[in-house]
Amino acid sequence: MTNRTTQKVVRFLSAFSLPGFDAPQPPGEYLVDHDEEPIDGTSHLAWRRTASFIHLPSISTRGSKQQMVPVDPAFLQAALEQDQRRS
Repeated sequence: MTNRTTQKVVRFLSAFSLPGFDAPQPPGEYLVDHDEEPIDGTSHLAWRRTASFIHLPSISTRGSKQQMVPVDPAFLQAALEQDQRRS
């Protein structure tokens, strides 16, 4: 089997920052890629996440410069939960 990449859109209502970011990012929708590999030896198909990346800037930002930044899924989830508590 081959590896796969799944995509998800996340929405921040407030500015946010994650470890490794140079500056806080503005509110908006962001595309997140999760790279996964199949887990061998299971009786059913299962996947293990090997890497996650967030696309900067946000989807609605018009600009020629785009980048994919590695992100720890646990920190991303914590930032999303904190953002929801603020609103």
